[in-house]
Amino acid sequence: MNARPSAATPWLLRLPSSPGVRRAFLVPHAGCGANIFDPWPERFDGVDLLPVELPGRLTRWGDPMPDTFQELAAALVASLRPYLDAPYVLFGHCWSGLAVYETAVQLQRAGLPLPERVFVSGQVAPQDGPVGRMLDMDDAQLAAELSETIRAAGKVPHPELIALYTRVLRTDVEVCRRYVVPEPVRLDRPVTAIGWADDTEVPPERTAGWERCADTVFEVLPGGHDRFVEAPLALLRLLTGAWPAGA
Repeated sequence: MNARPSAATPWLLRLPSSPGVRRAFLVPHAGCGANIFDPWPERFDGVDLLPVELPGRLTRWGDPMPDTFQELAAALVASLRPYLDAPYVLFGHCWSGLAVYETAVQLQRAGLPLPERVFVSGQVAPQDGPVGRMLDMDDAQLAAELSETIRAAGKVPHPELIALYTRVLRTDVEVCRRYVVPEPVRLDRPVTAIGWADDTEVPPERTAGWERCADTVFEVLPGGHDRFVEAPLALLRLLTGAWPAGA
């Protein structure tokens, strides 16, 4: 994967391969950059898979991360608007599931082209949150969590990088804490709520609240909370099979 943002926008590492090609915008979860999607293919079944690079991480260390999902969504709408000229979907996992939902809300309010479907993985509906064990962690605990994740991936955590990413993760956790939505906006396009069979953080049954947010299809895929990183075939097929006949 190209490690640098495209020349046209810092939000995408690469642009759609052609003007009319279907596309899926992939938003990384809390504390991570677009490189979390490195194991994913660039295209699958004729659909461009386009990782989104968020502010304040990796290639965008100098860009401030917005303080709320509403502000982040507004920035995403503005940045992705030139690339909404073909059928597309949004995908977010855990923290970024809320980011893509709020982005769809703002697209709908603005009368802009809507995604064919919004995919939310391993996340409760906005009115059922905020939730997550990291909400109760101090910075030392977040750093330990990051170190353990890196070791689990077979790598050695570097203290300076852990310090950097702890700040990123803290910012993201606080964004989630501020997202209080007593009554969600109902989307005009459907949601697919993806649960993971072995997920102990957000068990599949906790995703039931998405029915209040849109016409919702519930899917349960094998694996734990972070299995999506591996780009399992069942997930890729869900994302790229989202278009109605003829689209």
